[in-house]
Amino acid sequence: MEEVDVEPTTTSIPAAGDGKHLGFAWGPGDILVYETVFKASGKCAKGSGCSFIHEVRKDEDIYSPILRKLFNESHHIFVGLQTIREDLPSKNKKPQFVSISKNYRSVIRACMEELQQVAVSTQDAELATQYGNQVSILLAIELIWNLCEVLFIDAAPAGSLLLHLLDWVRLHKADVDEKAREVLQSESPAEHHSYWDVVVSYVLQGKLDEARQMLVKQATLQPAARSMYKLMDNLLSKMPIYNPGGTLTLTEFDVKWRHWHEEVNCCLLDNSFASNLHLELICKILAGDEDTLLEHKELLSTWYHFLVTRLLFSHPTVKPTELHYYAQSCMAMFLDSRSVPEPLDSILLAAFEFDIHQVIKDCSIALNNWWFVAHLTDLLDHCKLLQSHNLHFGSNLREFLLLEYASGLFTHHSLWQLAVDYFDHCPEFGRVYLELQIERVPLDTERKALKVLRICEQRQMSEQVRSICKIMAKRALRNNRLGSALSWSIRAKDAAFATLISERFLQDYCARGTFSDLDLIDNLGPAMLLSDRLTFLGKYREFHKMYGEKRFTEAAKLLLSLMTAKIAPRSFWMTLLTDALPLLEQKEVIFSADQTHELMFCLEELTSSVRTAAPSPERPMQEEDIELTKVELLRLALARNLAMAIVKEGTVEA
Repeated sequence: MEEVDVEPTTTSIPAAGDGKHLGFAWGPGDILVYETVFKASGKCAKGSGCSFIHEVRKDEDIYSPILRKLFNESHHIFVGLQTIREDLPSKNKKPQFVSISKNYRSVIRACMEELQQVAVSTQDAELATQYGNQVSILLAIELIWNLCEVLFIDAAPAGSLLLHLLDWVRLHKADVDEKAREVLQSESPAEHHSYWDVVVSYVLQGKLDEARQMLVKQATLQPAARSMYKLMDNLLSKMPIYNPGGTLTLTEFDVKWRHWHEEVNCCLLDNSFASNLHLELICKILAGDEDTLLEHKELLSTWYHFLVTRLLFSHPTVKPTELHYYAQSCMAMFLDSRSVPEPLDSILLAAFEFDIHQVIKDCSIALNNWWFVAHLTDLLDHCKLLQSHNLHFGSNLREFLLLEYASGLFTHHSLWQLAVDYFDHCPEFGRVYLELQIERVPLDTERKALKVLRICEQRQMSEQVRSICKIMAKRALRNNRLGSALSWSIRAKDAAFATLISERFLQDYCARGTFSDLDLIDNLGPAMLLSDRLTFLGKYREFHKMYGEKRFTEAAKLLLSLMTAKIAPRSFWMTLLTDALPLLEQKEVIFSADQTHELMFCLEELTSSVRTAAPSPERPMQEEDIELTKVELLRLALARNLAMAIVKEGTVEA
């Protein structure tokens, strides 16, 4: 469950006379609904007598494991689509767009098949229903997308158009093949109760070769009617089918088809099949008889199947511009005039009318998420089919839908990463949306924080980078992980916080006598210049390294510079002077006379400020005695070192 960013405003709705109300708390992508009880004071007692808190999600599909595959796979296709060069000629890009459209459809179909398998195998009735509903939605989505591909993206011309529409119907009416297998696997296929349904269904779908193979089974059982079956086989085999790559022009094909159609009508007029009702029925279908087609609604099942069959046997050279007329009339004839068309019917009719924007609008209303309309609109926009349509509030239709879809993804704990690419390809408002949404991603782990940070850094989102680093630095400091806190504050370039953490490092050193996170401090590099305290921390650690490597002269020089340049905080001077003691006690003179004078000056400055300060009642007497002892030891060591340095320097000069 996502965190609610701010203290939610409770919106109260009175319940039915029991003093209870409903409260709403708005989160980044969800709503929390909880029951409240209002007392006499008028104040709301949250949770008082409350049994449930309900989480209302605006997009439930993103939480389905199978549908998440749809979102992941389509994201890769979307990103690939954006790389197609704008300057390529349209005819070169068209095959690429068709291929991308088919890739989208293959992803939809793969998810649909997986959902069907899970729905069948699950023992949970509620889950099976849920999966079944998702399958129905994906079926409708694939049906609409396939039609849009044929009409808008591939934009097939007359002749080829009907071939594409036949493939479209066959793909979404595949139960005929299943029924045919059942018939053929029976002991006597020609006597099976579904035999003639299969034959007629094959004819209605334009699968004439399959219909002929089925009729052979019947012809062998009826030797007396063999000539009649041979005549039907002849009609079916001679039906012209347009071949876009063939030698016939569309006009020549139309003439040839009309001759064949006349031959079919002659057979009807001659009553050639009058003695066999089944063959006569097939002949009427071949003639394009509308009444006969409408008598077999149960085999056609949908008005758009009726449309394609009607075109196949009456108007095979239909032009795209004529489709809307046939679609409207077929829908009116097929559906009950008293019933209201289903949303799917309205969407398909709008597609046949070439009203792209109506298709997108109706799909946005009918479907339960933005995935379909966002990706289809993006593809159509790349095909230059949406150029004339801009929204009144600034963004174009493509960008608006992509922004809505990506915003929904951002509410999911892992899919939010996909949404980043969608925002990247929204030139007008994508950056603004990304900046707002990225701040709402819960930084549950350091790994997730680094992912978010990388995204922000790649896009020069400096404000968000600072915000993330500050959040992580404060969290690390609360958990007493000083190294991590310092690392985050350096990335945030937060001088004040880096100073605070450096102070904590120094306090820890004073208490324990050693540094934690040495690797980090040793490799600060230029980052130590972020704040004076951080610079001191880095340099002080450097002093310890020099001392450990017995580079005493360099260590002494660095130690003195930390005090004289006022880099070291005054509170740390006594520690530095104490660190100088081992160097002062060396047999060899490390500090020169001038350096010793400077150390003496620092010590006197420190002790004079302590004397003038009011004594602290909280400070134990024992601590004051220790400090006094340190001062005396330092004075003695400095005096002895000064004498040795003067003798050494005088001897060198002589």
